[in-house]
Amino acid sequence: MFTLVIYDISDDKLRNKLASICKDYGLEHIQFSAFCGPLSWNKREELFLRLKKAAGKKEANIHLYVICDRDLKLAKKHVYLQEG
Repeated sequence: MFTLVIYDISDDKLRNKLASICKDYGLEHIQFSAFCGPLSWNKREELFLRLKKAAGKKEANIHLYVICDRDLKLAKKHVYLQEG
């Protein structure tokens, strides 16, 4: 299943740590604090536990969403990058 991880963290060090963890699981960095990609149920649970553990008692807002294949086909995106 497709997994979307979004977090809002003001601490740069912690935010970078969570980004590194997401990359360890092969997730694609799609926004400043958003990652996505396919993960099995076990990997998704493991990832969420690692993110929570890394955050510890620091202020953190972490969301993990599962998107089924049917709904993923309905997703839309627009990316425009200006050259220069």
